[in-house]
Amino acid sequence: MGKLLYYFKKLDWALFSFALLLASFGLTESYSIALGQETTDLLNFKKQILFVFVGLVAFFLVSAVDYDFWKNFGKYFYILSFLSLITVLFFGQTVRGTKGWFDLGLFNLQPVEFAKIILIISLANFFASHAVKMRSLWQMTISGAMTMVLAIPAFMQPDFGSALLLISIWLIMMIFAGFNKKYFIGIFLVTAIAFAGLWFSYFKEYQKERIMTFIKPTANLLSSGYNVNQALIAVGSGGLWGRGVGFGSQSQLKFLPEAQTDFIFAVICEEFGFLGSGLIFFAYLFIFYRCLLAAKKTNNDFGIFVILGASGLIFIEMFINISMNLGIMPVVGISLPFLSYGGSSVVSSFILIGIVENIIIKSKTNF
Repeated sequence: MGKLLYYFKKLDWALFSFALLLASFGLTESYSIALGQETTDLLNFKKQILFVFVGLVAFFLVSAVDYDFWKNFGKYFYILSFLSLITVLFFGQTVRGTKGWFDLGLFNLQPVEFAKIILIISLANFFASHAVKMRSLWQMTISGAMTMVLAIPAFMQPDFGSALLLISIWLIMMIFAGFNKKYFIGIFLVTAIAFAGLWFSYFKEYQKERIMTFIKPTANLLSSGYNVNQALIAVGSGGLWGRGVGFGSQSQLKFLPEAQTDFIFAVICEEFGFLGSGLIFFAYLFIFYRCLLAAKKTNNDFGIFVILGASGLIFIEMFINISMNLGIMPVVGISLPFLSYGGSSVVSSFILIGIVENIIIKSKTNF
């Protein structure tokens, strides 16, 4: 018990506090959006409270588990993640055209959210184990294959956003590992060729429309461009101070679809204004700062790669989601970490920060 208490004293409470701040903003907006329903239904708000609570419990449990556990048993979790992504293709529930959730009665479980964490752990273990002979073509090929084993089932759901994130995790960790730029040029060329092939042979019409909306957001205002343009209206209408919780016209009058998930940042901009959205940016920047500071103080390659992968994932999710809200990237269904409605997203985000916290604790501990 004494050792456990000592561990919790060594927690980076600042990192935890800003993650909790983001989750609190998410809860506030979930409540606000519920007020705009024809009959005030707080079910989603109550469920989000439960999700955050479960996330907090998971955070403290994971932060108390020696991160060597993930290093030693990571391969088993990797296999489990792959099997869950395959199983969901056959027995999963379809939501908004994506077959990516297990219906567990009280809530739905999205396995790809946890697969992102497992990929970070698996790649960190792989890169740390081969640090002496790092940056070879063989390293890139093996790590790329490890990534695609999880990304392809996500792609088949089809969940292009999550597949993109899994590949982004790999690219970010390769950048941190110091791979030669020529490898990234090769990856870009292969990706461009693959994208062209998919465009003509696999992409459905609505998926092509989303991409074309990215190129010209103002096109098709009543169809493919509707969501993005309503988000832009919400972002612009908030002004400096915002309209106030429950007074956002776009979210309250239901002009903005998926207000709790994909476009929650637009709701925050509308109701909290520039200052509120600025606080959100500051919270994320502070989380990145604490993670990078922790990586600098960690003398274990595996721990360093995990921290860099975790902060990289949170950054790319934040960047893509906010870019979607601002109309500078296509809508690909990526949640805003800690903020968007959804149990799997919130819980997995807290688990990820919990693992980082344990690495921080271990770097301060001599026993």
